Formats: sequence, C-alpha cells, structure tokens
Amino acid sequence: MDLKTVELESLGAVEVSDADNNGNTSRDDQEMAYFGKRQQLKRNFGFLSIAGFVCSLLSTWEGMFAVFLLGFQNGGPAGLIYGYIFCFAGTLMVVASLGELASMMPLSGGQYHWVSILAPANCAKFLSYITGWLTVIGWQAGQASVAFISASMIQGMVVLNHPEYTPTRWQGTLIFYAVIAFIVFINTYLARWLPKIEGAVLCVHILGFFAILIPLVYLAPHGSTTDVFATFINGGGWNTDGVSFFVGLTTSVFSFLGADSACHMAEEIHNASTIVPWAMFGSVILNGIMGFGMLIAVLFCLGDLDDALTSPTGFPFIEIFHQATNSNAGATVMTALIMCLLLAAAIGIMATASRLLWSFARDNGVPFSNYISRVHPKTALPLYSILVSTIISILLALINIGNTAAFNAIVSVNVAAFFFSYAIPIALLLFRRLRKDPVHDNIHWGPWRMGPVVGPIVNVGALIYTFITLFFSFWPSTQIVTPLTMNWSSLLFGASMIFTVVFYFVFGRHSYKWPIVDPIRRNQ
Repeated sequence: MDLKTVELESLGAVEVSDADNNGNTSRDDQEMAYFGKRQQLKRNFGFLSIAGFVCSLLSTWEGMFAVFLLGFQNGGPAGLIYGYIFCFAGTLMVVASLGELASMMPLSGGQYHWVSILAPANCAKFLSYITGWLTVIGWQAGQASVAFISASMIQGMVVLNHPEYTPTRWQGTLIFYAVIAFIVFINTYLARWLPKIEGAVLCVHILGFFAILIPLVYLAPHGSTTDVFATFINGGGWNTDGVSFFVGLTTSVFSFLGADSACHMAEEIHNASTIVPWAMFGSVILNGIMGFGMLIAVLFCLGDLDDALTSPTGFPFIEIFHQATNSNAGATVMTALIMCLLLAAAIGIMATASRLLWSFARDNGVPFSNYISRVHPKTALPLYSILVSTIISILLALINIGNTAAFNAIVSVNVAAFFFSYAIPIALLLFRRLRKDPVHDNIHWGPWRMGPVVGPIVNVGALIYTFITLFFSFWPSTQIVTPLTMNWSSLLFGASMIFTVVFYFVFGRHSYKWPIVDPIRRNQ
C-alpha cells in the first residue's frame, strides 16, 4: 500500500482491505483509495469481455451503414474513404491520450475525474463539473440515438417486405420503447451475464462482418476503381469540395464514437489501470480495420445509386443489399444482422451511460444524487441510475412524435458533447506535460504511458482532430438552410452549456464533491 493511500485512510476517506489471493482486487481498491473512493460495484469484466463490450458498442462497420448517406452526399465515395482514414488516425490519437488518463485514474467518472486532478486549483472544480455534465449529456443522447436507429431499421425492413406500409413517427416511437425495454432487461435481470454476453457478441461482431461482406462482394455488381477512389460529390452545394469533405466527416466520426466506454466501466474491470487502455486501443484498431474493409466493399457494390439514395426504407444500404441478393429475404436477413448488432451496442451504451450517471451522482453532481447514487446490495447494480437513464430516453422519444428533425437534433448533440469532454482533459494533460513544474505537476502515471517525447505529439494530434470534428459537427448538410436541413445541435448544445454553467453556480458549487488528492485542495 502506497503512502498516499495511508494518508487518505488517516483522513477517514476510505478503507482498504488487505490483498486477496490473486492480488487484482487489492490493486484496484488501492488505486481507487488513492482518489478517495471505495469499491461498490462487482468487478466481473476481464480483458476479453471488456474488449467485446467496447467493440460491440463502437459497432464501427455496422454503424457506418446507418449514417452512410450523410458522408455520401458530402464527399462521395472518395470523400468517405479519405475521411475514414483521417478519422481512424485521429481516433487512435484520442484513444491513446485517453488511455494515459484512464490508466492513471481508473474511475467510472472518466473525463470529469481526470479534469479534477489536472486543472489549476482555482478552476478545477468548475471545469470538472462542466466536463461531467457534458459527458453525461453525450452518453444519454447517444443511448437515445442508437435505440432510435435500431427502431428505424425495423421499420425499414417492414417497408422492404410490405411496400404498402407507410411508417409513422408514433409507430417508430413505440418500437423505440420496445428496444429500450429489451436493453433494460439485459442490463438488469441478465446483468451478471453481461461479460459473457459481450464475449459472445464479439464473436458475432467478427463473424457477422464476413456474413455481410462475402455475399455483398460476390453477388453485387462492381464499380470501377475510379468510381470509388476518385469520385467526389458535393451534394450540399458548398463553395468547395474541401468544405463538403469536412461536413461529410460525420459518417466516419459517428462510426468511431464511444471508445471511452471502457473508462466508465473501469470499476467493474479487474486490473483496470492496465486493461482499460489496451481494451480501448485494441478495439479501435480491430473495428477500424473491419470498418475500412466494409466501406471499400460497399462503395464498389453500390449498384443503382439513384434507387439506393431514394429507397423508401430510409436506409440506402438496405436497397444495396436487395440489389446484391435480388431477394427481399436475403436483404432482410443481412439487415436484421446489422440491427441485432446495433441492439447489442445499445446494451453497452445503457450500461456505460448509467455507470457514468451513477458516478456523477456519487459525487453529488446531479439533482437527487442520494437516490441515483444508490447501489442495489444484492446485485451490486446502480438500478436507480439505470431507471433514470431509461426515463430520459423515454422522454426524448416523445419529441419524435411531434418532429423527427427536432429529435435528430437532440441526439446529434452527443458528437459535440463527447469531443468537448475529450478535449478538456487532453488539453490539461498536455499543459501539465509541457510546463514541467516538479512541484505542481507531479502526475501520478499509470501503467499505460507514451513517454515525454511521443506523448505530447500524440496529445497535440488528438486535440487538432478533436477541434476539427467539433467545428464541423455544427454545420448543416447543405449550404442553403431550411428549418428541416438546419443543424439544430449548435443551438441545443449552447443551451445545454448555459444550463450547466447556471446549474453549477446555483447547485453544483455547493454540493459537488470531487476526488481531490492534493491536501491543499482538500479544504477548498
């Protein structure tokens, strides 16, 4: 046990038990005790199970199908390919930087916990609180987004097999509720099987890739190399193809979103300070390679492009599958496989969103924290935070009944919220690295460390990618903007930021408890 843990124990912050037989739990407990936290959740995840969890949650090649149209209209085939490579490299730098932070502080709060120990003392509490709200908003919006996409795919398959059916928003909302009910069931009644379920999903994730790729490549008509690698499309009417390219990055950005999920599950992972960074980095590499292969295959097998882009199903890839197999049944089976894998992603997103909300409530960051932070004694599950996450999705879905554009704007906020929550701790880590003050910048490094030379370079690259993504995430898809084509996420994100700042001064600064290691800050 290190000196800092002994210090915290003397202050009454935590109680740390002696090492167990395998040593993992003791190490994890000591790392939590260093930041004044105690173990409350069960550590059921190992490397393979959490890697399966992150891989299925990322669902890079599956999610790319769902948002394929956005990148195709702005960028076209060539734009999608080069944009994907750009986002793949940028995501690896972001994940490597987050891995250092997760290794030094493996707590479920993730970003807002890291900010609390890296920021200057005079603004650490404020920045930590703002980062916490941004991360919570991002994951709650992401949970609604993926569930909505899954529900829409179900309606798309019905349209494919029954052309006379006209999908309505209220029916989509009811299907959305059924999807939410399913993922809640898995996250509660089957929660103890979640690591095994995620391990099985990892196998389906890999095998399903080949189950889609092989018939698509074998059966579909093939385009030319020029059509794929040298064809740009400026469907938004922008002044230059370059602007159109960056606006169309949304497809690739969305495909890599959520790699920090392992950070928010850290308190349920054995040997978290080592496993979490490797699980994130390895999952991005695996998913990135599969996603790139699937993207190339789809672009070579587009078939009749006009029919795909105007498909009544709402998803061009369903029409691409139909043209390849020349069969409704074949296209339905392929689509159903993707839909099921997105459902598995939704299960992981709810688990992540609820753990993050629970962690923030544990630090009194949200209203009714006394209830939301409770852990069910028998199951060791944060059932109240799961319930609150469910209610949030249910309420968001009601907006879809009135206006789908408004609902899409709300769930699209998750891109901006995620990347803001990444940028703040990475920027603070880079600042501490470059300042090199031995008195104030004595960073408690974990096992995952890139070193004094590579680390700053990767941090700078991650920040450049993050700021580019943030800037263009607020742009509309077309230059001529109407109420339907307007990207309302800029307005909603701004409103969320204003609410968060006001809420901090009214509520958070009085009640928020942040993990403080420095004794000088402890009394602030």
